[in-house]
Amino acid sequence: MRVTEIFHSVQGESTFAGQPCVFVRLTGCPLRCTWCDTDYAFFGGSELSLDEVLEKIQSFGCSLVEVTGGEPLSQTETITLLHRLCQEGFTVLLETSGAVDTAAVDPSVRIILDVKCPGSGMTERMHWPNVERLRPQDEAKFVIQDQIDYNWAKSMLDRFRLTERCPVLFSPVFGTLDPRDLSEWILADRLPVRLQLQLHKYIWAPDMRGV
Repeated sequence: MRVTEIFHSVQGESTFAGQPCVFVRLTGCPLRCTWCDTDYAFFGGSELSLDEVLEKIQSFGCSLVEVTGGEPLSQTETITLLHRLCQEGFTVLLETSGAVDTAAVDPSVRIILDVKCPGSGMTERMHWPNVERLRPQDEAKFVIQDQIDYNWAKSMLDRFRLTERCPVLFSPVFGTLDPRDLSEWILADRLPVRLQLQLHKYIWAPDMRGV
């Protein structure tokens, strides 16, 4: 499989934020979100076997692993990697765009599904059955650029009864939407969602890789 980077850092997002985590960033993505901060993962990377990837992950001695991208499910071997990580006893997170069917993902994996708001330019690429199969162990993430995105995200909460399915994360586009504005909208509407900030961008430089 083609891998952009494997590194050990502090989890910056999701309900696992703040915990040490091994990140496996796979190469390639069929989407082109307007606010993408990992476009360096679209191309390049190194070809590694599944055994090589597992060996590198195990070398960090960390029980939490996130497989991300790019879009990790754009590589067919990702399903096998996720299954093997579960077999090895890791707590496994999958960060996915929602554009690729998640049905074959090992049920032990915690799926973090990025529901694409209009500001991303990729809403029409959503595979909506992925949203409908979210479970309590999974998470739905909305990256919000402006109030149009916010209002759209609210409508998705109602359409899919999302807050009854799983934790829901509202994340402002870094450097575009002031987290205070998003916080105040959430509070005013009494939404039962979690405000998410990308902690790694506050700890390290926002464009720093491998963190």
